[in-house]
Amino acid sequence: MANVGLLFVGAVLFINGLMLLGKVESRSAAILNIFVGALQVVTPTYLIINANQDPRLIMLASGIFLFGFTYLYVGIGLLMGLDTTGVGYYSLFVAIVALGYSFISFRLFHDQPIGVIWLYWAFLWFLFFLLLGLKREALTPYTGWVTAIEGWVTGVIPAFLLLTGYWVPGNAYATAIALGAFGVLVFGALWFVHRPRGPRRPSEEYGGAGYAAGRPG
Repeated sequence: MANVGLLFVGAVLFINGLMLLGKVESRSAAILNIFVGALQVVTPTYLIINANQDPRLIMLASGIFLFGFTYLYVGIGLLMGLDTTGVGYYSLFVAIVALGYSFISFRLFHDQPIGVIWLYWAFLWFLFFLLLGLKREALTPYTGWVTAIEGWVTGVIPAFLLLTGYWVPGNAYATAIALGAFGVLVFGALWFVHRPRGPRRPSEEYGGAGYAAGRPG
């Protein structure tokens, strides 16, 4: 069930990345955020209820709430034209907690690829904090590309492999190294291309640049 949710996490990240790049209208993206956010709240609730008080299963399910609340927060904010600082500082919370889940994945569950994926998410949510919380609007293109790419690398592709049985635990170290190298090389190259080149006026609300309603950002 969690793997199905992961598939749609990839979908919403891809759409949100395109929204930041001005390719998707913000209010239409809001609907998918709300759908996936609701799914990512119902799914861990169901998993925790059926975990029979197993702390490991509860721990695995608990991290899903981080994303469910993010997407609900973003979707409602887009529809209502709310200021971005709330979701921005919540993203800082998610980025910090994601580091903890990464550590647990490495040390407690010995799942190196998922540990690296949590590092991907920590990086992405920190970018959301800079963009939405601190209003570093010059980061919009870079954040958009990172978001869209992570939708596939951390969501769609792993979920599809898990759902089809092609996720091979025996190759965990090689997979983790490949994921890490891909992230460093691709996001480093994107930074070189899209790094901020000068001050830009901060966005005051979701309807501002990067969250344009009805027009490219």
